[in-house]
Amino acid sequence: MSSMEEVGVAAAPGSSSGGLGVGAVGAALEAVVGGPSMQEEVGFRRGEVLGPESDPDEPPPKKRMRLPEGESGKLEERLYSVLCCTVCLDLPKASVYQCTNGHLMCAGCFIHLLADSRLKEEQATCPNCRCEISKSLCCRNLAVEKAVSELPTDCTYCLKQFPRSSLERHQKEECQDRVTQCKYKRIGCPWKGPFHELPAHEEECCHPTKTGTELMGILGEMDQSHRRELTLYNSIFSLLCYEKIGFTGRLEVQFRPYRTDDFITRLYYETPRFTVLNQTWVLKARVNDSERNPNLSCKRTLSFQLILKSKVNSAIECSFLLLKGPYDDVRIKPVIHHHAFSNDTNETDYVPLPISDSVECNKLLAAKNINLRLFIFQIQK
Repeated sequence: MSSMEEVGVAAAPGSSSGGLGVGAVGAALEAVVGGPSMQEEVGFRRGEVLGPESDPDEPPPKKRMRLPEGESGKLEERLYSVLCCTVCLDLPKASVYQCTNGHLMCAGCFIHLLADSRLKEEQATCPNCRCEISKSLCCRNLAVEKAVSELPTDCTYCLKQFPRSSLERHQKEECQDRVTQCKYKRIGCPWKGPFHELPAHEEECCHPTKTGTELMGILGEMDQSHRRELTLYNSIFSLLCYEKIGFTGRLEVQFRPYRTDDFITRLYYETPRFTVLNQTWVLKARVNDSERNPNLSCKRTLSFQLILKSKVNSAIECSFLLLKGPYDDVRIKPVIHHHAFSNDTNETDYVPLPISDSVECNKLLAAKNINLRLFIFQIQK
């Protein structure tokens, strides 16, 4: 209390406390707290409240300090574990689906789960919470898709980090280490290497100096693949000239599983009957050539056969091909098949459905209704 009285006496000559000067207040504070060091501490606390101009040499307050690089890396790892697919435990590369409880699944795993449930004739469930999942019950999570697209990832070629949204463009157009081919590959140059070595190779490439005889042999081998494609399209145009052409306007192939009566039962699928060219037909399909448990295999294929259900007086020679329907996104390459249908030979052999890979097969199996178009061309004798 005596110290406070001394302050009052030092500040009192002829004026009130409101008329004290800044120097007097500073001297009084120094006298109270006992030295300049404590005064600096008080001034720092006062500065935090009143916000004076900060000294550029002083470090920023703790709440504004940036995290060290090690801790930021741990944050990215935590985001990876939060945003990854609950099935494959990898970050989604495209669409992200979530169940009704919010568990995330990448598009590939989601389609695979639906396909498995179709093969096992069970209701598909979320692998985490076991709630029912389907294309109608699950929805896409656009926020997670956007967040994943901004996370950094390594380039396959140069090993530098880029946001996932720009990685594809970098690897196709910008990366100097991306794998490229010589511009003389059309005349047989097999060179493949990093893009930054391409100019040096093209200056030393020996294929431009090859003789015409050598080039003719190389071009002949390359023309074989183009010749096969040209033959296919010419065959299709020839079939379109036939008098009797029939096709299913919108054939809904519902892959409903059935079991054979054999000792070791086999799984197969069958469509409802449909009419083309005034005849009744049925399509049958099987997965992995009647493998007993196709749901245990990662590689999946579909094969089908065409069956004539009507009775005919004479043989019907036909060409047929199966294409995707108007509302499907599955990729099917056209392949023409031939068969002479009669009462004794009313079934074709099983032929593979020309899809590109197991992912396309899972799309077909996961769909509730698969829209396929069957074209039948009757050959006139």
